[in-house]
Amino acid sequence: MTLHTQRGERHYTLRFDAIDPDAVHAMLVRAYWCEGIPRDTVARACANSLCAGLFCGTEQVGIARWVTDRATFAYLCDVFVHEAHRGLGLGRWLVGEGMKHPDLQGLRRQVLFTKDMQPLYAQLGFQPLATPERGMEIVHPNLYRRHAPLPAA
Repeated sequence: MTLHTQRGERHYTLRFDAIDPDAVHAMLVRAYWCEGIPRDTVARACANSLCAGLFCGTEQVGIARWVTDRATFAYLCDVFVHEAHRGLGLGRWLVGEGMKHPDLQGLRRQVLFTKDMQPLYAQLGFQPLATPERGMEIVHPNLYRRHAPLPAA
């Protein structure tokens, strides 16, 4: 599944069959939710998830990743558009088109967590948790920063 869009002079492609782990790592390593994440962790996460890659030409400039069993449940995470490509509606396009993937149809539940993008995801059908009192979690804040190697002196 490959989709195309144009924003101004730039041509963008959404692909599910190609991910550049180095480009994804370069973006996610500075994201507030996984600052300092190791490259190997990014590569394993992408290899074990359904990933939509956003490309401008041959350069990967965005990612949306679904952790899913492809039957009942999906967790949307790691949505990131490179700073140089923001403000063009690409995040909404990336996630909206990605949600049409055949492996994400007929799911009983999709979830996501976001600090500040609720209005964007509401446009795509996401709502606050209906029963947040049922949810539980184990969280390790700053996990990747704690385990990051110290800079060379």
